[in-house]
Amino acid sequence: MWSLIAPISSLLGGVALLLLGNGLLNTLLTLRGVAEGYSTSMLGLIMSGYFVGFLLGTWLAIPLVRRVGHIRAFAFCAALAAITALLHVLIVDPWVWLGLRVLYGLALVSLYMVIESWLNAQVPNDKRGQVFAVYMAVNLGALAAAQQLLNLASPSDFVLFVLAAMLISAALMPITLTRQIQPSVPDTLHTNLRQIAGIAPLALAAAGLSGLALGAFWGMAPVYASLNGFDATGVGLLMSSTILGGALLQWPIGIYSDKHDRRLVLFWVVALAVVVAMLMSLLPAGRLLLGLIFIWGGLAFAIYPIAVAQLIDQLHSDEILAGSSSLLMVNGIGSVCGPLLAGLLMQHLGAQALPLYFAATLGLLAAYTLYRLRHVSDLVSEPAGHFMPMLRTSHTVLELMPDAPPTDDPAPTDSHEDPPNPAPQTPG
Repeated sequence: MWSLIAPISSLLGGVALLLLGNGLLNTLLTLRGVAEGYSTSMLGLIMSGYFVGFLLGTWLAIPLVRRVGHIRAFAFCAALAAITALLHVLIVDPWVWLGLRVLYGLALVSLYMVIESWLNAQVPNDKRGQVFAVYMAVNLGALAAAQQLLNLASPSDFVLFVLAAMLISAALMPITLTRQIQPSVPDTLHTNLRQIAGIAPLALAAAGLSGLALGAFWGMAPVYASLNGFDATGVGLLMSSTILGGALLQWPIGIYSDKHDRRLVLFWVVALAVVVAMLMSLLPAGRLLLGLIFIWGGLAFAIYPIAVAQLIDQLHSDEILAGSSSLLMVNGIGSVCGPLLAGLLMQHLGAQALPLYFAATLGLLAAYTLYRLRHVSDLVSEPAGHFMPMLRTSHTVLELMPDAPPTDDPAPTDSHEDPPNPAPQTPG
């Protein structure tokens, strides 16, 4: 395993530092917003700005990399992300924060794209699944560890903002010092949502509704925890518990889904997540709530990977990348709307509106999944897809999935020529 990880250790180190800073900043902003007296609806709007920037960056990142190259693009976007992190504490105004979140989301997805396209170029086709798993483990581990950095200072102070900016800036060091050959620039994947909706409507619905739920979690869970009686340490524990649940429970759920009807597995995962969310709405701050949100995180984080596997079940191999990119876009649109909708509900109903929002959103998905089970027989292509635990990052990471079509050329070693990328296919 070390022989596989060593050549890409600089890339993994860069993404770990980046997500330590990113995970800290995302939670820190909501806590500082609560301390400043921002309404929950305003905080939801601010957090939605991040996902708006994330979607915009999906289209803007590739032209930037084509113009200046991977390392310069990474340096530019890391500097932009660090500057926006510091501007949050220099200009404490909700509307300024909204604009900063859009800029930050745009910068972050560009950073993801640079690292993931580089990983694609360095990893042999037969090792993609292993590297994909390691990469997602680094993502989840860094996000969980970042929540514990909240214990170092008060959210009302400037120290944590400076620390977040330092970690984001530190991500530059392993990336700019790497001796790995810069890859060619990936092409934009062309998507056709109408065709995907006709081929795999359940996967599309699961991607969108999971985006609504998890977008609200990332944006509003720290607010929910703070209003529910947790201090800064407790907020960090709640966020870490959810992320660790998502990291640990995805594996057994995924293995089970590969051996059984994936739609049935999706239904029970979503239905259990609804029940757990309803129980969460009845509980005050405490260990029992932390235990429940650990379980909810494991269930909720598994929905999007199940959707991807369900889509792969119904596509030919040359359609997988474009189809998965469609799911990523729909999930991103849901993530934009999630914090805003949850924030509006919390404004009128209080903190407990967030778990009720989770239950309502995932309840819709459970009802639609049950309808598909009873009334529609989905066609499954051979061979069927495989579940892989994942987070929503950039579309470039989709090429690392083991079910994605392999590239024609092996990963570069000492050659100074850029490896050609396969042309993306549009689902037919």
